[in-house]
Amino acid sequence: MNATTRELLFSRIRDVADYPIPGVTFKDITPLLADPEAFTALTGALAELCVRHGATKIVGLEARGFILAAPVAVTAKLGFVPVRKAGKLPGATLSQAYELEYGTAEIEVHAEDLFPGDRVMVIDDVLATGGTAEASLQLVRRAGAEVAGVAVLMELGFLGGRARLEPALAGAPLEALLRI
Repeated sequence: MNATTRELLFSRIRDVADYPIPGVTFKDITPLLADPEAFTALTGALAELCVRHGATKIVGLEARGFILAAPVAVTAKLGFVPVRKAGKLPGATLSQAYELEYGTAEIEVHAEDLFPGDRVMVIDDVLATGGTAEASLQLVRRAGAEVAGVAVLMELGFLGGRARLEPALAGAPLEALLRI
């Protein structure tokens, strides 16, 4: 991704102070999504990463990961598979629990959507602490698919998600278009 595209994406991310709690600065991507030039540039950059890493399917993480992953899948001409919070998918699912700062959460994928031989790129908007991405990698592998990598719009480096995710990646790439 070139510097002009990087600057465009950065310029369309809005900081919201003290959201969702005092002391947190939320990175709001809705201005980027509302700008067709920026959204198209983002979609193209992520699709190029998927193609470069030989992905055959794209997993999008609930909820903002869906917004990014679906158009990336269309652009890259790949299938899209949603990973949802527990209880949101009908039919047989694989589930994976993971640790949150205060408690646990669980995500699921349809058992019939990923197969051995699939090369899966996991897409999300932000890599923060890495818990959801780590759980999604475990789901992909439990389904018998191979991890092609993880791609995110932005990485919040100060939260240590990359270090947490390294073992789960098992050599697969982690691509962040923007690092904060």
